[in-house]
Amino acid sequence: MEVHGSGLRRVTVLAFCVAGIWAAYIYQGVLQETLSTKRFGPDEIRFEHLSFLNLAQSVVCLFWSYIMLKIWSSSNAGGAPLWSYWSAGITNTIGPAMGIEALKYISYPAQVLAKSSKMIPVMLMGTLVYGIRYTLPEYVCTLLVAGGVSMFALLKTSSKTISKLAHPNAPLGYGLCFLNLAFDGFTNATQDSITARYPNTSAWEIMLGMNLWGTIYNMIYMFGWPGGSGFEAVQFCKMHPEAAWDIFLYCLCGAVGQNFIFLTISRFGSLANTTITTTRKFVSIVVSSLLSGNPLSSKQWGCVVMVFSGLSYQIYLKWKKLQRLQKKKKPN
Repeated sequence: MEVHGSGLRRVTVLAFCVAGIWAAYIYQGVLQETLSTKRFGPDEIRFEHLSFLNLAQSVVCLFWSYIMLKIWSSSNAGGAPLWSYWSAGITNTIGPAMGIEALKYISYPAQVLAKSSKMIPVMLMGTLVYGIRYTLPEYVCTLLVAGGVSMFALLKTSSKTISKLAHPNAPLGYGLCFLNLAFDGFTNATQDSITARYPNTSAWEIMLGMNLWGTIYNMIYMFGWPGGSGFEAVQFCKMHPEAAWDIFLYCLCGAVGQNFIFLTISRFGSLANTTITTTRKFVSIVVSSLLSGNPLSSKQWGCVVMVFSGLSYQIYLKWKKLQRLQKKKKPN
């Protein structure tokens, strides 16, 4: 009876995490697309300073992680010092900014698909730099994802979607997405190095350190000189409070989403988190197409299915590998 109750609690917590991640990030995606395509006020002006979202997100997540550390964390000696995040803070600032800027040139579904191909630069770097050899199924996954993204990019985008973009330029948009992935790869590698050197570092401390440096770098970039774009962004928000409210909700969704991601990883592992976030991306494309008027053709939907088939197969391979490792650890 006790085991049954424990299992039920785990299922309930997992369902809670799935609902939290999906709700936070799907709604954040809707807000991100709204801010990049909507015209505000009677003069119908677009919010052109999308990099400001990166600063606002860093500030909100900085305060959120500080509050969570004060409420939930006990004194934890041996954690990584705040200065150790300075290099990862640079790439974590530039990468997301490029991803947000890409929305000026490509649609939100196209961006989601492009950013789903994270395994491609990882495998390329692993093969070329470190001489890592991958299995045939891993190459199949990569080909499915790369092929789906490439075909989606080559197919003609609807005129209705193009009309909602500020400056349609697909090659530049996809280029920004892949640079975003490259910088994210460096950020993740640096975070892994920090946690290896300082194993007592908590997830909240990582969130605090990353967002502290992100706030510093973004403040310098946005407000570091008299003509900085941050001043124009603040002025735009004063003139259009609706945009300011959307930006605040966007940042709040990011902070709440990170809470559920940390909870998922701590309770169920990174594989469960990968599965939840991957399926969330697919649902985000569906929601975007239904709510935001970015219709996809049947061929484009075929590309979407192709990409997520590759991602699903990758998750299955990770699960099989985890099962084999667990069997080896069990005593005979």
